[in-house]
Amino acid sequence: MSNADTYKEIGRMSMPVNFRHADVFRRGRPRHGKPGILSTYDAFYIQHPPMDTGRRAKIFSAFDALSGFDSRIAAKEVLYEDPHSLTEEAREELDRRLAAIRRLVPDSRTARQNRVTAKVTYFTPCADPESEYSGTGRGQYRTVTGPVRKIDPVSRTILIGDENISLDTIIRIG
Repeated sequence: MSNADTYKEIGRMSMPVNFRHADVFRRGRPRHGKPGILSTYDAFYIQHPPMDTGRRAKIFSAFDALSGFDSRIAAKEVLYEDPHSLTEEAREELDRRLAAIRRLVPDSRTARQNRVTAKVTYFTPCADPESEYSGTGRGQYRTVTGPVRKIDPVSRTILIGDENISLDTIIRIG
């Protein structure tokens, strides 16, 4: 018996000639009605319409078996560094820029009127209690850009957007 006698080409797939469900395969996907004509749909289709692709993909998407594991791994990849000390010239330049901003923003009303925007780079120590660098003085430099809302000389802070930054941690103002 040759291969041609046992298998017959049906569409893109070859299957045995005496395959019990060949007729079902030839019919193709089941049709519940003519697209767009609601009266031609059968009861099954009306009760169980096809699921949209987004919801269907969500069913088969991977799940986080160890909740929080990915965030813990990502936290280990964060690089922390020691704080840099500013030179005397850099400190004086920083003080000049802060004084100029303070003249433009003496109070919150004037700050809203003048709309002074600043780009501030500052040091923030490691705040993750589970990190090996917690409490060591190491941290990260962050940059914030936004409207200067207030400079408080008593508490030595500057409010940029919603972020309250200590003046002692700032290394650059642009």
